Amino acid sequence: MNITVIGRGNIGGGLADLWERAGHKVERLGRTGGDAGAAEAVLLAVPGDAVQAALASVTGLSGKTILDATNLYGEVKPPAGFPSNAEYVKSVTGGPTAKVFNTNIAALYGQIAGTRVRPSNLWSGDEEARRLVEQLSLDAGYEAVRLGDLSMAATQESLAHAVVAIAQGGLGPFVYRMAAPAEL
Repeated sequence: MNITVIGRGNIGGGLADLWERAGHKVERLGRTGGDAGAAEAVLLAVPGDAVQAALASVTGLSGKTILDATNLYGEVKPPAGFPSNAEYVKSVTGGPTAKVFNTNIAALYGQIAGTRVRPSNLWSGDEEARRLVEQLSLDAGYEAVRLGDLSMAATQESLAHAVVAIAQGGLGPFVYRMAAPAEL
């Protein structure tokens, strides 16, 4: 699969590495932007307050499936008129959009393959994005767990605050698993 990753930090760079190891062709775009026209999926992994600038610097996004891994910390809010970054992203690109990979700790990407069971990767978004979300989650070592449609993206963005608080509260970096009791 051809994947364009917008953002070369811990999340974007880490997922790009995992996906390349899984056999995908990954194009990595940084602050100068570029063209995502050949992509089958686009990961947006920039700071939450840099979403507008990042999207403006990339061409070829129209109609693409976008995986939004951004988070909003501190006083940062989504663009005016939107309850979440993911809903703003969809308004710009017009394609299927999913909020995903924002509640996992990137520092652990290198250890995911060695876990006893696949950790979970929460996502919310358009049904049309499901196939790509599930495949790219598996290829990164996670199992996708759907939170709901794109209207749940704001809730998921808020959940990232809880993940950080748990890690900083003494547990340290962690993975999580959500499963039906029969799967445990």
